[in-house]
Amino acid sequence: MLKIGIVGLPNVGKSTLFNALTKAAVPAENYPFCTIDPSVGVVGVPDARLDKLAALSESEKVVPAAIEFVDIAGLVKGASEGEGLGNQFLSHIREVDAILQMVRFFEDPDITHVHGEIDPVRDIEVINLELALADRDAVSKRREKLTRDLRAGLKEAQAEDAALAKVHQALEAGALARTADLTPEEAKLVKHLNLLTLKPILYAFNGKAGGHNLGETGDGRADKAYELVESLGGSFVHVDARTEHELNDVAEGDKDMFRQELGVQVDGLVDLIRKAYETLGLITFFTTGPKETRAWTISKGATAPEAGAAIHNDFKDKFIRAETVGWDVLLADGSWSAARDKGDIRTEGKTYVVQDGDVMVFLHS
Repeated sequence: MLKIGIVGLPNVGKSTLFNALTKAAVPAENYPFCTIDPSVGVVGVPDARLDKLAALSESEKVVPAAIEFVDIAGLVKGASEGEGLGNQFLSHIREVDAILQMVRFFEDPDITHVHGEIDPVRDIEVINLELALADRDAVSKRREKLTRDLRAGLKEAQAEDAALAKVHQALEAGALARTADLTPEEAKLVKHLNLLTLKPILYAFNGKAGGHNLGETGDGRADKAYELVESLGGSFVHVDARTEHELNDVAEGDKDMFRQELGVQVDGLVDLIRKAYETLGLITFFTTGPKETRAWTISKGATAPEAGAAIHNDFKDKFIRAETVGWDVLLADGSWSAARDKGDIRTEGKTYVVQDGDVMVFLHS
């Protein structure tokens, strides 16, 4: 299951977004450090294609792809050295696949900010520095453990230490570990450390319906934030965590109307999840039938046997072939048998690269 850790300064909307995503009830009061225990929630990925395929197959069960979100206590400047509470929880996001960094993107005198004025560039730099410093400590400890093997002249230790030295140099400069320009082989050697700043980071700019959002102030703060994210090799998405949280209690059919009234043009949560998939290079394929229609998450570029492994390891090891059709083609044809009669069902072998939206049936020995 895809795992994403939510980080940010105190009181920028992390827990509110977490509530919106998971419809959970973790605290989200207007003061720092309200989240003093990491909260974990599993979110079904909304996908209209899944629902349409389930209706076509008259499936008894519909299983969406899932993402696990981990909400971490607010980090502050000096967290890696013990300031605030956030440093206690950085270990909880070591195992995540990506980091979602919440950044406040609106002015409101009634909602406090830990640094007073609203400056997203400063906020991003503070959080990234704390992540980098936490990684620096992890790298230093690992290099100390390698000392004995290095003295013994072990080649594996020498190769790992050389890779760690490149990472350490970047982190010492306050940069992200991903800027260390590691080769694929070096990246494998340091992967076991689960370094935070080697993970993809998606920046969520948290706005507020009816508020003074930075994208509308024209004072350059928004543009500077966009430029910083681009320079970091990251991507961003706009979200209104408070509005999305409030929409949890609104009937599904009425949400679009309420968004229009509030001036929120898009479903921020769907956009966020879609962007997370893009950031991680993930796609979705489907299996469908009377018993179940299910969405499966795989890496973009995965072959048919690798996609089969998402269902069961035997599907990879004993793969023979896969029958596949695009989800939209299947819907247009009206049924699997009709698609077969029209010649739209393709038989693919081991080298087939699965496409986003493929509907598949695997044959194995």
